[in-house]
Amino acid sequence: MATTARSDQEVSLLPMHIGDEGSSVNQDGRSDESVATEDTETRHRPTGKGSSSITDKNDDDQNFGDYPDLDSPTPLLPQGKAGTKPAEIVLEHDDTVSKSRRLQKLQACFSRVTAPIEAVNHPLPDNPTKLDKFKRAFFCPPFGRVGAFLLVAVVFLVWWGVLISITKEKALPGGVVFPMLMLFVCCWCGGYLINLVRLPPLFGMLLMGGILGNVPGIDVGRQIDPAWSSTARNMALAVILMKAGLGLDPVALKRLSLVVVRLAFCPSLVEAAVDGVAAHLILGLPWDWAYCLAFVLSVVSPAVIVPSMLSLSDRGYGLNKGIPTLVVAAVSLDAVLAITGFGVMLGIIFTSGSIVWAVVKGPIEIVAGITGGCLGGVLLWYIPQKSSKHVLLFRSVLLVGAGFVTIFGSKYVGWSGSGPLACIAVPFVAAHGWRKEFAKGQKIVVDDDGDPDPVEEVMGVLWMVFQPLLFGLIGAKVDLSQLQPHTVGLGMAVLFTGMAFRLTVAFLTMLRSELNTKERIFIPFSWTPKATVQAAIGGIALDTAIELNAGPEAVELGRKVLTLAVLAILVTAPVGALLIALLGPKLLHKTEPGELYKEPDEAVAQLENGDAKDIETLQN
Repeated sequence: MATTARSDQEVSLLPMHIGDEGSSVNQDGRSDESVATEDTETRHRPTGKGSSSITDKNDDDQNFGDYPDLDSPTPLLPQGKAGTKPAEIVLEHDDTVSKSRRLQKLQACFSRVTAPIEAVNHPLPDNPTKLDKFKRAFFCPPFGRVGAFLLVAVVFLVWWGVLISITKEKALPGGVVFPMLMLFVCCWCGGYLINLVRLPPLFGMLLMGGILGNVPGIDVGRQIDPAWSSTARNMALAVILMKAGLGLDPVALKRLSLVVVRLAFCPSLVEAAVDGVAAHLILGLPWDWAYCLAFVLSVVSPAVIVPSMLSLSDRGYGLNKGIPTLVVAAVSLDAVLAITGFGVMLGIIFTSGSIVWAVVKGPIEIVAGITGGCLGGVLLWYIPQKSSKHVLLFRSVLLVGAGFVTIFGSKYVGWSGSGPLACIAVPFVAAHGWRKEFAKGQKIVVDDDGDPDPVEEVMGVLWMVFQPLLFGLIGAKVDLSQLQPHTVGLGMAVLFTGMAFRLTVAFLTMLRSELNTKERIFIPFSWTPKATVQAAIGGIALDTAIELNAGPEAVELGRKVLTLAVLAILVTAPVGALLIALLGPKLLHKTEPGELYKEPDEAVAQLENGDAKDIETLQN
C-alpha cells in the first residue's frame, strides 16, 4: 500500500504506545505486531454483504483471475457456506484447486500409460484384412467376437466367485455345483462356435453336452445331480411354453384359422399315428410307450424354424404370399398339440389304477389345464394394478412364476398332463388382455410408439440361460456306451417313416392355396427340423420312471425314448436348417422393396379361397 508522508505535527498528535520488551515502534507510533495485524485484516476484510475476502493477486497457488490493484474497490468473491470465516473460505478454495490439479496430473499419467492399449490409438488401415480386425479387437475396449468371449469369461468368473463365497467347496471342482456351471459355459461356447458355420446353436450345445458326458476322463455330465438336471430341464420346458404362449396372437390365428390349422395339425397328427404304429412294429414297444415316443418325434422345433424363416422374411423371400408368417404361426400350435398328446400318454403309462380311469383322466387333464391357465391369464389382466410404477416388472415376475407353478405343481399333484397346457394358456390369455390394453400391433407393446414389451424380453433372456442347460443336459444324459447299433438303425427307420408321411401330408394341405409348385415343395421341407421340444420332453418319461420306481423295464423304455429323441435332433436340426436356408432363395419369390400389398382382409379371403397373394400385411 502506498504510504503518505506525515508532518511532524501529525506525528506528535498520535498517541505513543510503548510495547513490551522485544517489540519495536514504527515511526507512525505503531508496533510491528499492530502493523502486521492491520495488514492481515486489510487483506481479508469483507467488502460488502455476503462477500468474501481476497488474497494477493500475485499468489501463484490461487486461481481467482485478474484483479485490480488493492487501492481499487474490492471485487466480490465466491460465496462460502453460512457462518464460514473468510480465511476458511480461502483455505477451502486452495484445497479444491490443489486437488483438481493433482487429479488432472493423475489423469494425464493414466492416459499416457493406457495409450498403447486403447483402440482409438490404433486405427484400422484403409483396406483392413480379417487379421487386422482381429488384432484390433484385443485393444480396449474389446469388441466383436473377442469382446463376447471376454464378457462370458468375466461373467463366469464373477458368478463362480459368488458361488464359491456362498457354497464354499460345493462350487469347487468335485462339488455338486461346479459340473453344472462348467456344462453351461462349455455348451454356450459350443453353440456360439457352431453358429459361425450357419448351423443352429442348439446343435453345438447338444454335441458339447454329449462330449462332457461320454468322453473318458472328463465325465462332467455324469457328475451332475439327477435332481438338478431334471429341475433345470423342466424349467427350460416352462420357458419354451411361455414363449410359445406369448407368440400366439388370437387375432391373427382367427384370420388365418383354416390354413394354420391345416398345416399345424394334419402333418403332425399323421406323423404321430404312423410313428406309433412303426415304433410298435419295428422297435417292439408297447402301444402306450409307442405313442408316447410318437408324440415326442412328431413335433417340429420353433427354435430352428422361426429364426430361419425370419431370416428369409428379412430378405424378402415368400412375403408376397405370406409364407414366413404362415409357417411361424403354425409352429406354436404344432408344439401345443404334440405336448398335449405326450402329457396324456404319460399319464396313461404311469397311472396306477383301472385302465378306464387312465383313459378318462387324459381328457380331464386337458380341460383342467386349459381352464386353470385361462383363469390365471385373466388374473394377470388385473394384477398388478395398471397404475403401478413397475407394472411391467411385476407382470414378468408373476408370469414366470405362474409358468413354473403349472409345470412343477401339476407333477406334484399327479396331473402332469395338465401342466404344459396351463403353462401355454396363462401367457396366451394374459397377452391377449395386454394387447387390448395397449391396442398396438401383433406383439405386446408398452406405449403408443410400439416398443416391444419387456415381458417378452424377459422370456428371451431366460431362454438364453436355459437353452445351453437344456441341450447340454440332454446330450450328457445319453450314454453312448449303452447305445446298441440295432436300436439306432431301427430308430432311424421309425423316424424316416414318419417324416415321409409328414412331408406328403404337408404338401397336400397346401393344394387348396394359391401357392405354386415350388412353394408347395418348400413348405414340407421347412416343416422338418426337430430339436427344442424333443429336448424338453424327451427325458421326462425316463425321469418319471426313476422317480416313481416304476421298475427296470420302464426305465429301459424311458431310456429308448430319450435316445431316439436325441437321434431326431442330431439328424433333423442341422439338415432342416440347411434345407430352409438353401431352398428358400431358390423356391420362393423375392419381394422387392416398395412392392405393393393387398389389404389384410382381402389377403386372408384369397388365401382361404385358394387365391392368396399376401399374408404379410396381416402383421401391419
